[in-house]
Amino acid sequence: MDSRNNNNRYYNDYPYPGDNRQTYYNSNGVPGGYNGAPTPQQPSQPGNGKGGSFLLGMVLGVALTTLVCGFVFVGMKVYEAVDSKNVAKKGTAESVVSEDTEKKLEAIEDVIDEYYYQDADIDVDAMTEGMYAGMVNALGDPYSVYYTEEEWNDMMQDTAGIYYGIGAYLMIDPNTGLGKISGVIENTPAEEAGLRADDLLYLVDGESTMGMELSEIVTRVKGEEGTKVHLTIYREGETDYLEIDVERRQIEAPTVKYEMLENDIGYIQITEFDEVTTDQFTEAMAVIKGSGAKGLVLDLRGNPGGSLNVVVDIARQILPKGLIVYTEDKYGERDEYTCDGRNELDMPLAVLVNGNSASASEILAGAIKDYHKGTLVGTTTFGKGIVQRVLPLTDGTALKLTISAYYTPNGNNIHGVGIEPDVVCEFDSDAYYDRDVDNQLEKAVAVLSE
Repeated sequence: MDSRNNNNRYYNDYPYPGDNRQTYYNSNGVPGGYNGAPTPQQPSQPGNGKGGSFLLGMVLGVALTTLVCGFVFVGMKVYEAVDSKNVAKKGTAESVVSEDTEKKLEAIEDVIDEYYYQDADIDVDAMTEGMYAGMVNALGDPYSVYYTEEEWNDMMQDTAGIYYGIGAYLMIDPNTGLGKISGVIENTPAEEAGLRADDLLYLVDGESTMGMELSEIVTRVKGEEGTKVHLTIYREGETDYLEIDVERRQIEAPTVKYEMLENDIGYIQITEFDEVTTDQFTEAMAVIKGSGAKGLVLDLRGNPGGSLNVVVDIARQILPKGLIVYTEDKYGERDEYTCDGRNELDMPLAVLVNGNSASASEILAGAIKDYHKGTLVGTTTFGKGIVQRVLPLTDGTALKLTISAYYTPNGNNIHGVGIEPDVVCEFDSDAYYDRDVDNQLEKAVAVLSE
């Protein structure tokens, strides 16, 4: 999650402007990206053979929110974008800005000016932005990103829950470095085109996604309404790449879906933890309880994360009194998020998770597991146990930096490890896509019946 307390979109967890929330723990390496990034083969609604859930967050009209896929801001503070040499440094790293580096930059610029053949094509602004981005990229942290003014404005607009894209959640596949669809939103161009969770984006409009930041991939996938993006997809089980054209449209992405299943079992799916999620979840819980539910399935599959504050608010409607999660930064400073237990869930609970459940969704799943409040069903979660904070600069650009690690109530940091389910159940994609059978959901219902 980032300092905005958003996990996800883009598997980035960072806070929203004006929030005092913790940074996102999402989405893109994701964690990282929303323009959609739910989990592989994740149904967006029980009984619906198409679709999936994830942006952190997060619709391919991306929510570098988030991902919306995902953000948790830790107190918005605007940093001066000038005179960096005169800023007192609280950390311990040496300064990159020095007389030597300034001289070298000037030398490189002189050499380019004198010898570069296509000098008419030089974009000084792009070179300058690339220099800033390169400094952040050199940290080697997939969750730390420099945002241009345009990228930052796009991300802030995406947090409203309306996107212009294809309706898929995106993340970076940790095994290949390619973009990956972690989930597909129901009734969107992505679903209509037959895209599935776990599809790898080999090429976007002929350009490889290998080595790209999640934000770059999202930028290429989204675009003006009515235009098309050409995706070259690698799908496990297929003998060749799939070439798919998807039209971009305005996407409205609900973050919570619910319904009553048979035998008085309630079902609530959370696709990401966004600003609107708390109210949507509260409404869902009221309807489920009012319908006389005797058990609840909470579906976090493909959920890339999002806002830390939001997931904490939702946890307070489920957990007993005690610690929900705590974060610890480089200085050893610890922030704790607690629950008073007054709204503790009073019915059996099963929680569906998978490899695309990341960041904020892992905070909720981890707390439920530590308190033995419910049974986790599915496969091991993604394993994003760090928080990002978004730091706006005075020139309209911004930085998203990893600022702390988070820990479950029992003191576990799951970064790079994930959370093991109590009941392991691999997803049967053939049954889901061919016969509309969600075997993991059926297993969760069976667990509650026991």
